[in-house]
Amino acid sequence: MKEEYGQLTRSIATDAPADLKTDIAKFYKKSIPRFPDEAIYIYSFKEQKMIYADGWEEVLGYKDDEISLKTIVNSTSEEYLNFSLEINDKSLQYLSTKTKNLDKYSFTIELKKIHKNGTLIPLISRVGIYKSEKGKIVEIISRVLINTTLQFGKVMKYEVYGPQIQDFEDLLSKSLFDFCFISNKEREALILVSAGLTFKEIADKLKISQSAVEKRIQPLYQRFNVKSLSHLISFAHQNHILI
Repeated sequence: MKEEYGQLTRSIATDAPADLKTDIAKFYKKSIPRFPDEAIYIYSFKEQKMIYADGWEEVLGYKDDEISLKTIVNSTSEEYLNFSLEINDKSLQYLSTKTKNLDKYSFTIELKKIHKNGTLIPLISRVGIYKSEKGKIVEIISRVLINTTLQFGKVMKYEVYGPQIQDFEDLLSKSLFDFCFISNKEREALILVSAGLTFKEIADKLKISQSAVEKRIQPLYQRFNVKSLSHLISFAHQNHILI
């Protein structure tokens, strides 16, 4: 495992579980809804530890008062670990440059986690800013949801959300180039290409410029090591990107 991946995430991922008897943990328990097959944690940058956890026994087999951020990070299956660490790092580094609307930024990633009993669990993990003060991140929240309908290939799938979403996605696309990945916007364009639409038709449908469509499709040739559009579409089918 390359040490350069996820240094920031590794540095903040302590092995201390949340104290669920605190007033803040009790408040979050009452105020934050949780859905079936979902688990939540809140991590405090001020306290440098998790301050809330809920639903982890149902999802990964760990009790809420024993699960730690380090355990959650290390439970990621080997094939997804470096990508998961790196997208966490790059996202936090990007968000550290923002001072407004921090709570509107988040990202999702599809990955597999290792249950306490050793089985692999397909999850959609979403991480966002839960609280900020004076333009600085104070707390992040993560929700992970079991999704047994996910189909995995060798391409990592992620999606970003936020006021300046294009800047966010552009930075990740450049920073994550060591990995075989696709963003939701790239996937959206590729789905339309596979349906037979021209770049101009896609641009009209998505209400973006034709050059923006090209910007989403063309990098995939090098990233996936394909030589033609038909090869790209075939690769996408084989790796469940178009579902």
